[in-house]
Amino acid sequence: MNHEYVKFWQDATLSNLELLHATYVKHTFAPHTHEGYVIGVIEQGAEQFAYRRRQHIAPVGSIVFINPGEVHTGSAAAEHGWTYRTLYPSIELLQRAVSDLTGRPREIPFFAEPVVHDPEMMAEISLTHRALEEQASVLERESRMLWTLARLIVRYADDHPRPRPFAKEHMGIQRVRTYLEENYAENISLQQLAVIAQLSPFHLLRSFRNQVGLPPHTYQIQTRIRHAKSLLGIGLSCVDTAIAVGFADQSHFTKHFKRIVGVPPGLYGSIRNS
Repeated sequence: MNHEYVKFWQDATLSNLELLHATYVKHTFAPHTHEGYVIGVIEQGAEQFAYRRRQHIAPVGSIVFINPGEVHTGSAAAEHGWTYRTLYPSIELLQRAVSDLTGRPREIPFFAEPVVHDPEMMAEISLTHRALEEQASVLERESRMLWTLARLIVRYADDHPRPRPFAKEHMGIQRVRTYLEENYAENISLQQLAVIAQLSPFHLLRSFRNQVGLPPHTYQIQTRIRHAKSLLGIGLSCVDTAIAVGFADQSHFTKHFKRIVGVPPGLYGSIRNS
């Protein structure tokens, strides 16, 4: 039998967003409500819950939506329980996302289907949740969260709001690229970049992806790694290099360096200096 496991935390960067990563086997949630939304992905097993006068089963691979103020329960629908990652975004966070997406004030989104099967979005929610759990950069956490919420709203909010018309923003995006290159070691926020681009945060993300081929946080990481290679090449240690280029710690640095360069930074440095 699986052992129960619970990790619960808040992200101060995202208005104290609450997050949960848990495995429950025998645990049963009493009927309860949340002030904000519940957006979860089932990683293993299956969950069953009562919601809006019906019983629902969320199998592995599914996404669960609970709207604010709605009474619901929760218990295992499989012998070994269920493992899930859950975001609890506030009403304000969703309202900000939908207004940013459409370019005008909107009512709060309502998700009519409590269980959906969408492998692409399931993977994206999981990646966002992991980035928040691993304390990725402020820029990455903010960017992933806004992008994920906006895409969920477009696909599953009952009124299917559409993004405002797309327009190429060459000058604004070039200013952002220059800023990221000149300030690669700084802990930059998405709002800072939006001000520099003179665009809304979501429109900045969409335009940057369209014109550069990468989201801003990935561009920031690649810029950091490029400078890190130069520093390792002149004999700086991995620890000092990680700090110099702006990573939170050596483990973050090593993970991203190997993902981009293909070898750990220590090995790269030793070969360059042999």
